[in-house]
Amino acid sequence: MTLPDDMVSNERVNLLGLTRGDLEAFVEGMGEKPFRARQLMKWLYKRAVGDFDQMTDLAKSFRERLKLMAEVRVPEVTLRQHSTDGTRKWLLRVDRGVNSTPQAIEMVYIPEPGRGTLCISSQVGCAMDCSFCSTAQQGFNSNLTAAEIVGQVWLANQELHGDKPPSADTAERLITNIVFMGMGEPLANYRQVISATEILMDDLGFDISRRRVTVSTSGLVPQMMKLAEETNCALAVSLHAPTDELRDQLVPINRKHKIAELLDACWYYLERQNARSITFEYVMLDGVNDQIEHARQLVSLLRGKPAKVNLIPFNPFPDTRYQRSPAAVISRFRDYLNTNGVIATTRRTRGDDIDAACGQLVGRVHNRTTVRLGSKLVSVVAEV
Repeated sequence: MTLPDDMVSNERVNLLGLTRGDLEAFVEGMGEKPFRARQLMKWLYKRAVGDFDQMTDLAKSFRERLKLMAEVRVPEVTLRQHSTDGTRKWLLRVDRGVNSTPQAIEMVYIPEPGRGTLCISSQVGCAMDCSFCSTAQQGFNSNLTAAEIVGQVWLANQELHGDKPPSADTAERLITNIVFMGMGEPLANYRQVISATEILMDDLGFDISRRRVTVSTSGLVPQMMKLAEETNCALAVSLHAPTDELRDQLVPINRKHKIAELLDACWYYLERQNARSITFEYVMLDGVNDQIEHARQLVSLLRGKPAKVNLIPFNPFPDTRYQRSPAAVISRFRDYLNTNGVIATTRRTRGDDIDAACGQLVGRVHNRTTVRLGSKLVSVVAEV
C-alpha cells in the first residue's frame, strides 16, 4: 500500500484523512499490530474523541508516540450562522501552507423530520464555471485533502451535539445523510473524495449507508466511469438542460462531454454498482430552461430510465443575470415530467436567509489559479 505523502514526512499525520487500510499501515509503521487501527477508529468515530490522552485502552507508550507523530485536526470555524428554518451554516478556515493566504469553505446542515443532511465542500472554490452558481463565480484555489473533507463531518457532529458527545447509535444521529454538494466539483478532486467516502461508509468510521452518501458531479465522464469501479455511493448529476446547445451555456464542461456521453456514463454506473437510480439536478431559471418544450426534451432523454429529476428553484446571488422561475411554472414543469413517465420532485429551498441554499455557497477564495473554465479545460478537472 502506498502511504499519503504526509505519512512519510516530518509533520504530524492528521488521522481523519486515513482510510482503515491507511491507518493500519500507519500503526504498523509504528511497530504496532493492525488492531490498534481499529481501536483508534472507534475512538475517533464512535466516541468522537480526538484527544489521545482520553483513549484509555491504548498503551500509554503508544499514546505518547501518537502525540509526536499524529493529530486530529479539523477546519477552524470562523463564522456560524443559523437560519430561521433551522438550517445552519459554518464558514471554515483551511490553511494552504505557511506563506499562503488562509482560504475559507462553507458547510451547511439541513434538519428535516427523520433525517439531517450535511452538505460538505470538496474544493476551495470551483473551476467548473457554471453560470448560475455563486460558488463558481469565486474561481478556484485548491483541492481539499481527505482529512479536511472528513474533518467537516467530524466537526459538524461536535457542533450539533454541543456538550453531549455524538452517539454511535444510528437512532440518535443528527447527521444521517452526507452530500458532496458544497463548494467544488467532487470528481475534480477524485482521490481525496474517494478516500473520504470510504471513511464515511466504513462501519468503523461514520458507518453511513452507501445510499445516504451522495457524490454530485457536473459531468466529468472519465471520473464517473472510474467511480463506478471503485466505490458504491449514490450519484447525483447536475444536468440543468435537456439539449447540448443550452447545456454548453449553463454547464461549460458539456463542451467536452456531451449529454449523450454523460448519460452513457450514468447508466454504466448504475449497472456496475447495482444502484437504484441516478438523481438529475435541474435548476429552474426563468425563461431559460423552464418551458414545457424543455420538459418534453427531458422526457425524451430520461423516460424509461432509472432516473429521478430534482427541480431546484434558482437561488439568486449578487450580480447574477438569472431569475428564479415562478412557482406555477416550476409546478407545471414537474407535473409534465411526472405525467409523462419521469419521476420529478421540487427541492424545498432552505437557508436562503443566510445564503446557505443550493448554489449560494461562496466561502473566501484567495489566490485563484483558475477563474473561468470557459476557454480552457484546466488540468484540475482531470485529476484522478
